[in-house]
Amino acid sequence: MHTEIKMTEEQRQRLLDLSRRSLLGTGMGLGGVAMAEMLGGGRSMAKGAAPVSGNAGPDMGALSTGQFRPRAKRVVDIHMKGAFSQVDTFDYKPEVIKRHGQEIPPSVKGTAKVSSMSNAQSSFPVMAPIAPFKQYGQSGRWVSDLFPHVGAIADDLCFIHTIWNPQVNHDPADILLHTGFQLAGRPSAGAWVNYALGTDNSNLPAFVVMKSEYQEGGVGATQATWSAGFLPSNHQGVEFRSGNEPVLYVANPDGIDRGARREQMDFIDQVSRSQYQNTGDPEILSKVAQYEMAYRMQDSIPEVTDLSDEPDYILNMYGPLVHTPGTFARNCLLTRRLIERGVKYINLVQVGWDHHADIVRRHPPDCWAVDQPSAALVTDLKQRGLLDDTLVTFKGEFGRTVYAQGGITPTSGRDHHGGNFTMWMAGGGVKAGSAYGKTDDFSYNIVENPVEIHDMNATMLYLLGIDHKQLTFHYQGRDFRLTDTAGKVIQGIVA
Repeated sequence: MHTEIKMTEEQRQRLLDLSRRSLLGTGMGLGGVAMAEMLGGGRSMAKGAAPVSGNAGPDMGALSTGQFRPRAKRVVDIHMKGAFSQVDTFDYKPEVIKRHGQEIPPSVKGTAKVSSMSNAQSSFPVMAPIAPFKQYGQSGRWVSDLFPHVGAIADDLCFIHTIWNPQVNHDPADILLHTGFQLAGRPSAGAWVNYALGTDNSNLPAFVVMKSEYQEGGVGATQATWSAGFLPSNHQGVEFRSGNEPVLYVANPDGIDRGARREQMDFIDQVSRSQYQNTGDPEILSKVAQYEMAYRMQDSIPEVTDLSDEPDYILNMYGPLVHTPGTFARNCLLTRRLIERGVKYINLVQVGWDHHADIVRRHPPDCWAVDQPSAALVTDLKQRGLLDDTLVTFKGEFGRTVYAQGGITPTSGRDHHGGNFTMWMAGGGVKAGSAYGKTDDFSYNIVENPVEIHDMNATMLYLLGIDHKQLTFHYQGRDFRLTDTAGKVIQGIVA
């Protein structure tokens, strides 16, 4: 039974008189925007916003346009969960080829933290790359033959060779990479961007997650990396799945048509509005905003996921797996379609990269499954004029060791290595055809321009026009931010 909490007329009037900007400045945060949506007040807040249905209006976000001119309007975060080997893909080291089978010099290995899986080894023989490298484009970037399509667009990419992660276990490293803290519970980067900048299309989530896998085995995705943490829950990433129901619980149950669902939503709106006025709990509004989003997605999701209007030459560009729902290739094409419709942040997660053994057999197929589609996504965005203001990133949570785990055998693998790993970026204001940072001759230690995880996230926000030090949320007595208490913009990669 609902118990009414009495408010004085003065309190009620003060609530009604709050302006939108002052509403955002209170503890209600984006919950206030959700209330504005329910009241139909958001529709006039964004110029050129996509048409919306129901009571929805575009969400401008807590910062609207950020603190300064943005280079990027949106982000595609491609994450290879399990960590691909930089030694075998993008960090070319001739010395490693020469030293194959020899012990890694003690001066190189040092005493840095290593995974417990190889810590007990008595021998650490260097293992050469499992495929040849060649130079690509006018930039002359060295790329493995395992990534020929990525190599072909090297002049559009910026490689960073010197990112390091103090965590050498998958989930803590992954969570730190995406939330700025190694333990679950903090908002993910996508949630922070959603909170800060809102959305350009109220019929689709601002933050979408799509998972895929080519080979069975390895580590799975970590849901904490798309969590809203302590931000209002409507900023959490919405997972798109393969199959007949891409987003769970969006479809109406048997016996309920769309008209009946609209009546149900209107009733929930009325009850929630009254409840919010009595309690001031912003999570009420977050939940209702998600109900409304689910209602609108009944129309928008089928349209986005229907590829019947894509010409054959586009499908062929993404590779043969594009025809299979749930694959990385299919998700890359869906990413382009979501970007065209105003989605701000998309996280593509390909799991299964944990090649502790049999890397010669297991690594090439995983590379094949992501090489052509990721290159096609960059090319497709570029040919449609969307790459300049879309930041695309491709990375794992850490790197792999230059030495063989368990010694040199036909089934050798590589262990976790947090000391350095390589990522590439494209579009969104980064320097195309460039490389940043330098590792030693064994791709084991950083010798020039180290990049911390917080630096990477600070730079991502900077390219979106956001000062990472000013994007904060007050929770449990302190102001939190994505970059915690660190982070600096990597000016050397900014165009």
